[in-house]
Amino acid sequence: MTTKLSRRNVLKWSLATAAVTGIGQTYAETVTHSLPALGFDPAALEPHVDAATMTIHHSKHHAAYITKLNEALAAHPDWAAWSINALMPKLRDVKDITLQTTLRNHGGGHWNHSFFWKSLAPAAQSGKPSTEVMRAIESSFGSYDQMKTAFADAAMKRFGSGWVWLISQNGKLKITSTPNQDNPLMSGLVAEGDLGQPLLGLDVWEHAYYLHYQNRRADYIAAWWNVIRWQAVHDRLMAAP
Repeated sequence: MTTKLSRRNVLKWSLATAAVTGIGQTYAETVTHSLPALGFDPAALEPHVDAATMTIHHSKHHAAYITKLNEALAAHPDWAAWSINALMPKLRDVKDITLQTTLRNHGGGHWNHSFFWKSLAPAAQSGKPSTEVMRAIESSFGSYDQMKTAFADAAMKRFGSGWVWLISQNGKLKITSTPNQDNPLMSGLVAEGDLGQPLLGLDVWEHAYYLHYQNRRADYIAAWWNVIRWQAVHDRLMAAP
């Protein structure tokens, strides 16, 4: 059954996420997007995520999305006044399909990766799901282990490149998956049943894991659970409408 969600709620989700991603709010003047700091040393997630992958992923792949995003916006000042959080649910309003595709791919890449870095922490600092997060997980999936199994299954079934998300949708948690650099805030571009407040996201593009895990995506997924910053998940859940 498809869940009907209003564009107003999607905008609320984007603004709520802004409070815990540190990517910024809407400005009245041109926004120049920049590469956010990782918040930890690239080697800090080892052995689960290696330093070389983290360095390339952050300083090359993410940086390239930002460069292309700024180039596109420089030629379209009418869209350059929006922060990345506010831009995500407004992409459906971009009438120039070429521009929309560019903003979807590169803006989505910037938003998704900024969100991803904030979701990671060294294993010793990752913490555990809070009482509120665990209660929501158990209410929606039955147990933490059942949620993990469903999430890993979605990650393994994502054909090609994309992301897997744990989202809050109408007071319940749900696992969804998006191709390429799409995310659950892209109203009108992503299926309505997959829209919601992202709480956690996993990058399953090969560049996120191939240096260390090669084609063993399942091993990468299993290792990633050790480096989740659960405080970020808690903060996002508490901010969800």
